[in-house]
Amino acid sequence: MNHMVRWLSRIVIVFLLLGLIGGGVYAWGYGQFVKPGPSLSQSTVIISQGQGVDGIANALAQAGVIDDGLIFRLGVRLDGGDKALQAGEYIFPAKVSARQAADILSGGKTVVRRLTIAEGLSTAQVLEQLLATDGLDGDILMTYGEGTLLPETYHFSYGDSRTDIAERMATSMTRMVGKLWATRASGLPLATPQEALILASIVEKETALASERPRIAGVFINRLLKRMRLQSDPTVSYGLTLGQNPLGRPLNRQDLKHKSPYNTYLIDGLPPGPI
Repeated sequence: MNHMVRWLSRIVIVFLLLGLIGGGVYAWGYGQFVKPGPSLSQSTVIISQGQGVDGIANALAQAGVIDDGLIFRLGVRLDGGDKALQAGEYIFPAKVSARQAADILSGGKTVVRRLTIAEGLSTAQVLEQLLATDGLDGDILMTYGEGTLLPETYHFSYGDSRTDIAERMATSMTRMVGKLWATRASGLPLATPQEALILASIVEKETALASERPRIAGVFINRLLKRMRLQSDPTVSYGLTLGQNPLGRPLNRQDLKHKSPYNTYLIDGLPPGPI
């Protein structure tokens, strides 16, 4: 009987010791999980789609955001947050803990990038800029006519599709033209929204100064009303290059005689499309 009591006592002591050790290990590990990290300044880290907890832990450790990838992996899994971590580009503040880093990744608040398309660019130049923009993914799968992409500042996240951004540009242009056409002045010599867009593109190429555009637009509208040729130099330049690149030199007299459906020195009315 005494032997049995001693045996049971030893088992209880062993379990108590194991519990204390386990509790101590857990407390130490949790302390490592929530303690301030090693980074002295904010860090930007890109988490790829399908990277998984192990890959994310390695990326954070390599970027100096966290000390120990193992602590991050165990902490996230014990918290049940391993399925909530999201891909994207993230900013981690200085001294962020592994726990806080996991919260940032599960929150999905990615870095917002900006792409500014300047006025006066041809569609080819806009698409070239889009292809050269870092952080976007894939080729541009659609084709776009001249004047169909709105020059504006667009916000995107790392990994967004170039085609999606181009479609946003096209949708924005369609909406803007529709709104402007609905509020146009009466008596204009323009039959369709497309004609209004063509004239606007010519005015835009005539001057970079917004303050001068109403006057120039008025000149062209009067010429259209009087059935005069527009005689706009930018239409000649576009007819020579078709918007693929800037002409790179002043126009000469021979250029003004260049046969092109865009040369408003030779054609009546508006050219067939925006320039």
